[in-house]
Amino acid sequence: MKIQYNPKLKNLSAKLRKESTLAEVLLWNEIKGKKMLGYDFHRQRPIGHYIVDFFCNKLKLVIEVDGVTHNYKLEEDKKRHVKLESMTLKVLRYQDSEVRNNLEGVLISIKEWIRENEDSS
Repeated sequence: MKIQYNPKLKNLSAKLRKESTLAEVLLWNEIKGKKMLGYDFHRQRPIGHYIVDFFCNKLKLVIEVDGVTHNYKLEEDKKRHVKLESMTLKVLRYQDSEVRNNLEGVLISIKEWIRENEDSS
């Protein structure tokens, strides 16, 4: 399935890149420039009607960092998750505090997922 790029979200995604949270910046610094096992990630990437925090097209992998605002959007996040997976994407979710307080653990988790799934991408 071809991943849908929504050009209507281009300006909003640029704005979100400028307003990244600390956790997003910390994670981005570790995965940008093919630092994550040689895979190319993009941040604040429009896909369909959504903007995902991080996306690797080759792996069809979305990585989301959920801050406290997500505590009030559980149902919305669930629908978003299902919709993204219906596009044959895999979604990994991490809490903002988890990225800030255990970045190494998050990176290990992402690497493990990639090693287990890269052949099926």
